[in-house]
Amino acid sequence: MENPQESRMEWLKMIFEYHAKFNKRFGELQFWTHDNHAIELNRLELIESRMKYIHENPVRAGIVEKEDDYLYSSARNYSGLKGLVEVDYW
Repeated sequence: MENPQESRMEWLKMIFEYHAKFNKRFGELQFWTHDNHAIELNRLELIESRMKYIHENPVRAGIVEKEDDYLYSSARNYSGLKGLVEVDYW
């Protein structure tokens, strides 16, 4: 919130305040959600579906139009683009 280069500061603050309303233990802002839907990734189909879900998050959030447009996503690596982090393909 103190970074003057963050263009989404007001939007982020609004989101963090909204989620804090539902969990009074942590003050006025909440960054992490407290939902946990853990599943065992023991089949290739499950791994692929969870990766797809994660790669689609920036698109659903309206940050980018395509999964591989998001600079911080491994979707870039899987589509043949250069990512910020090296990915070990399985």
